[in-house]
Order: sequence, then structure tokens, then C-alpha cells
Amino acid sequence: MLQQIARQQDIVEIAPQGSTRKAAALAHVAEQYGYSYGMAYRTGFKNSLVQVRMYRDLRPGARAREAATITAHPQAGNGGTVPGLEHGSLKPLPEAVGAVAVLKDLITFDVMAQYVVDRRQKVMGYLACAVLTVLLLIDKSPVEAVASGGAVALLFTVTFKVGVIRRGRIEQRFTEAGFLAVRDEQGGRRFLRPGQQLPGHSNPFAA
Repeated sequence: MLQQIARQQDIVEIAPQGSTRKAAALAHVAEQYGYSYGMAYRTGFKNSLVQVRMYRDLRPGARAREAATITAHPQAGNGGTVPGLEHGSLKPLPEAVGAVAVLKDLITFDVMAQYVVDRRQKVMGYLACAVLTVLLLIDKSPVEAVASGGAVALLFTVTFKVGVIRRGRIEQRFTEAGFLAVRDEQGGRRFLRPGQQLPGHSNPFAA
């Protein structure tokens, strides 16, 4: 990631092995070098990786932040200290914990959007449960078939509800922190810091 930043790329891609927390910690480092959070999504084998996209922010405040970071951490790419993190670790320093938590929420909210179930998907899910029940009737008793199909339907319902509740809690935290709710080009719900623009161009912050 630091190599991408050193090349002054308009877009920096972050895809750490591990948790969303690690991705958020790296995104915080990128922000100290004048980048702003753009979006996150799952990718890789069985969607095992969280990919975070950061955009270079050309606004004066971001450029001043970058200059201060370079001055304070001249050896960041050569084993030196990294802004906001403990030396040699992805654990945030106390003063960076809050900012990393916000980025973790942004990443989680965007990633979960891939699994939001619409009405059509709900119908298809429950129809699949019904088909499974019918197929089980071939080899099992009616009671066993209905119980198995019902268990799968219950699991589907619980998973959907948990996702809705979790996203709702994140939305509430964004609202309380002054973030603005907007819709992207695909109609997805996004949250932006005041003054931030939706990504989508080589530099969404140039205007």
C-alpha cells in the first residue's frame, strides 16, 4: 500500500489478509497520506478478501495532512513508524482508535450491501426451501422433510434479519456522527462525511 502511495496514484487498493479491522487500520494510514475512503467490497476466492478503494484527495486540507505525515514519518516504507499505528503492528494508537472504528463501519456497511436481500431474492430463497422439502419427501418421512425444509427457511430468515439490524445500527452511528446519506449510481445507500463527494472518477475530490 505504501508503495502505491509513494507513486502518487489517484487510486490506492487495499486488500489485507484477515479481518475488516485490519483493512480499516490500513485505510486510516492512507488517509494520513491525503487519501479518502471510497468504497469496499468482497473479492477473491470465495469472497474471502475485503478490498478497500481509497481516492487521492486534492483538497488543501488533505495535502497539508500528507505533508505533515511525510515529515513526521520519513521512514514509513523502510521499517520506520507508520502514522496512527503501533510500530510493527496494525493495532491503532489510542488517538487513532476512533477514526479506525469509523472506517471499520464504512467498510462493513459497504461490504454488507453485497448481501442485502431484495423482495425477489426473498421469494426465490423461500421457493428453494419449498423445493428442498419436496425433494426430501422422496427419501424421508413427511415430518422429517418439513422439519428440514423449515430449518433452512428459519436460518435464511434469521440471517437476513441479523444483517438488517446490524446495518441499521451502523446507519444510526453515521447519522449521529453527522454523515450524509446519499444514493450511488446503482441506487445503493452510501454515507459520506460532510463535504465529501461520491467516488467514481479518477479523482472525485477535484471539483
